[in-house]
Amino acid sequence: MEDHKIEVLSTVRVENSSELYKIVDSLNRTLKEQDLMFGLALDDEDENTAVFTIYRT
Repeated sequence: MEDHKIEVLSTVRVENSSELYKIVDSLNRTLKEQDLMFGLALDDEDENTAVFTIYRT
């Protein structure tokens, strides 16, 4: 069984917006062949802040 590691390349906090998920979805669909993955989550302490993360898979 192969050992796949996910590496965090960058994390940035931005003002939350209801449209951010569309950008993340588009990036994931477009760049998955380059072994990149993108994540979006609400900040644990501030729901007005979104945490955007770029991963190498």
